Amino acid sequence: MIPRERILGVSISALNLDVAVCRINAWIQARDPQYVCVTPAHGVMDARSDPELLEIFNNSGMTTPDGMSIVWILKLLGHRHVARVYGPDLMLATCEAGVERGWRHFLYGGQEGVAEALAEALGRRFPGIEIAGTWTPPFRPLTPEEDEAVIRKIRDSGADIVWVGISTPKQERWMAAHVGRVGAPVLIGVGAAFDFLSGGKRQAPRWIQRAGIEWLFRFVHEPRRLWPRYSRYPLFALLVGRQLVHHWWRHAWSDGDDSQG
Repeated sequence: MIPRERILGVSISALNLDVAVCRINAWIQARDPQYVCVTPAHGVMDARSDPELLEIFNNSGMTTPDGMSIVWILKLLGHRHVARVYGPDLMLATCEAGVERGWRHFLYGGQEGVAEALAEALGRRFPGIEIAGTWTPPFRPLTPEEDEAVIRKIRDSGADIVWVGISTPKQERWMAAHVGRVGAPVLIGVGAAFDFLSGGKRQAPRWIQRAGIEWLFRFVHEPRRLWPRYSRYPLFALLVGRQLVHHWWRHAWSDGDDSQG
């Protein structure tokens, strides 16, 4: 079992990219229906005020540490092997692993034309990859009839993995509602990976990602859209700091009791 650690109530999987891909492989082989949430700090903050979303994160097959702040917190809590499992990286690593295994991928999300552009980009990068289909949902709730048609389309495609790129928290809600219904054993929410890997948006350089300031890079490019999300980061830091102090305090007292005993 992959260990999980609660950060502000959200149960985050303490893993790295290799472990994540191995777990996805196991689910596909077993045809075990699961969904994967790729979760940065703003996802954790969303879940604090949304009990339904919190339950979705905590019932996932994996809720991965997307964002260096989550990685650093897990390391401070004792999980030294943890590394960032970032949506675009997870998609690329899984697609590469799936070429030899014949995994079929369905791309659900993006704006008009993005999923098709992503399919072409993945085909160029991974010759032999099997893209089972694409679908771009409208910017409104689907009718029951539309939803059933999408379920049939994915099921008929024979997909092993459905990549969902409709942003947090919509993609998490969609996965939780459709896991086990679409035929594909694995659903993975990767948000902006559709835009980044299709070439529609510029991705932050690696050194910016490793420094934990990718959020700043993205904010500079999309301030109006991202301000509500990133304005909560100071509160996130304060709340996590309090959690870490409580964690270390409990362990200090526990160690003291053990030494006295």
